[in-house]
Amino acid sequence: MKNIIYSILLIGALTACSYEEELELMDVSVRLEYPANTIDPYEGAEVEIRNAVSSVFISETNGDGVARFTVPSGIYEITSSGTHIEGNYRYIYNGVKSQVVVSPDSTNVIALKLTVTKKRIVN
Repeated sequence: MKNIIYSILLIGALTACSYEEELELMDVSVRLEYPANTIDPYEGAEVEIRNAVSSVFISETNGDGVARFTVPSGIYEITSSGTHIEGNYRYIYNGVKSQVVVSPDSTNVIALKLTVTKKRIVN
């Protein structure tokens, strides 16, 4: 009798785990938006995407100011901050956008507005 019960439990455990769940990945583009009269988009600005379980994905912008990612569906926080030197000025920028939904039903093209401070470099 015990052997029959163990067999039934073993079959139940094996059939409960017999499916394969694939992780669905989504392409996401993040476009940095700089305030007017500051700096133009440039290549190499770092953009970070973090999901609810603290998985972090990092990419850099292309010459158009767009960073591309391939991430699982979920809810994300997107950030970008850093400095950029152009001419005799140092630009310090920062931006964050929370509760961004990435799914097959969303557009997955996100605009991230930045705040920028301009400091003159004195030699």
